[in-house]
Amino acid sequence: MLAPVSPAAVHPNQGDVIAQRRTLWRWHFYAGLFVMPLLLVLAITGTIYCFQPQLEPLLYRDRMVVADPHVPPLPRDVLLARAAASEPRGAVATLAQIQSDRTRSAEFVFRLPSGERESVYVNPYDGAVLGTLSVEHRLMKQVRDLHRGLMLGKTGELLMELAGCWALVMIGTGVALWWPDRTNVRNGGVWLPRLSLRGRAWWRDLHAVGGVWLAAGALFFVLSGLPWSGSWGREFKALATSASLGYPKGAWGDAHVHSSVPATGAQEADAHAAHSGHAGHAMPMTMDELPLKQTPWAVGATPVPGGMAAPVTAARLSLDQVVALAARNGVADDYGIALPNTPGGVYTVSSFPADPRDERTLHIDQYSGRVLADIAYPNYGRVAQWISYGTSLHMGRYFGLANQIVCAAISLGLAALALTGFVMWLKRRPARTIGAPSRPARRPPMRAWRGGLTLLGMIFPLMGATMLAVWCIDRIALGGKRVAA
Repeated sequence: MLAPVSPAAVHPNQGDVIAQRRTLWRWHFYAGLFVMPLLLVLAITGTIYCFQPQLEPLLYRDRMVVADPHVPPLPRDVLLARAAASEPRGAVATLAQIQSDRTRSAEFVFRLPSGERESVYVNPYDGAVLGTLSVEHRLMKQVRDLHRGLMLGKTGELLMELAGCWALVMIGTGVALWWPDRTNVRNGGVWLPRLSLRGRAWWRDLHAVGGVWLAAGALFFVLSGLPWSGSWGREFKALATSASLGYPKGAWGDAHVHSSVPATGAQEADAHAAHSGHAGHAMPMTMDELPLKQTPWAVGATPVPGGMAAPVTAARLSLDQVVALAARNGVADDYGIALPNTPGGVYTVSSFPADPRDERTLHIDQYSGRVLADIAYPNYGRVAQWISYGTSLHMGRYFGLANQIVCAAISLGLAALALTGFVMWLKRRPARTIGAPSRPARRPPMRAWRGGLTLLGMIFPLMGATMLAVWCIDRIALGGKRVAA
């Protein structure tokens, strides 16, 4: 953790300055003690996941990559039938992944009777089934689950959310401790570390200077990642939506969005009753619950149109017809089609491209091909548009390989900060103690900092509760000796 820098001897309020810096150091220590181990996990998993587009075709080349024979591919419904024939009895097709790259296999996702999901890869030119991958156990899914929640479910998501919030404290106190005064400027160690130093001072310079160079990137990662968190992010999305700052409230209109099952007479009345809720059916799932690889943040909380449970004999559109319809509406490549599994269900086309301005969600009647809902980037509220850009940059997608390299450099730099902070702690920690910096004897005038922490605790209530807990533990259990300023 950062050590305080001695203020200039000529400073008129030297005692207050020392007390302030020691207080900041103490908060920086506590924040780092919690954040640094999780920061290592975030940095490593984030770097790996950032290169998913390059890594997965290498890891699963036998299933994902095919030779281009320069002949037309088979109809997608034929490919889907071949994939379904290779699956266990009772497996349900839920997703078709669409790509225009002729050297990539066709991918279909099935929900197995056990409840797990499995991707089936088919050669689009001869219909041969190339193999399968568990959606839950494939490497990149596990890396993503580690990044978002340590693979611990809700508990892990809350821990990672807290890590992001406490990282804000760590960044703020770290920059404040680094902030140069006359002594720093004269002696160096502000923008470049003093490599001539030895021991803990060398590590301190490396940590402080490296930290300030990475501060902006770390702040961006935290602010762009929190809207996707499991607890606060979900509540924030609901609040943004209700205020028309996310996906505009009421954009669905008054009509139910569902497929209109061809029917006459009594059948039509039964269908209308089913769709209007009088026939009794489960609450609709949300877009985030669909088996899509990625869903735009703005539409994640919107309901997916459902329908009747009773079977009907009406023919539905083929996958090729849905792909052609999506192309006519401007969705051409690298997107998912969630398949309808009820007579009133719809085809949901979800495009999550590198450029957020091209994000698109279409709900299509499975019988007539009518576009029932068309959600595009201009429909988003201002907050959702900002978050879409932040997400694309956070994931290393927006400006290609250069974006990936920048994200990886920031992530690995933050991992290095975690290691240098750990080394500094080992070098200064007394035996059999936590090694927290001593609390100053006098209470420094830090109204702005206290106000900032209070505001942070109000915006992130879970963090506010933990800040209060840390404050109490610090006073009761870890008070230790005071150092006179």
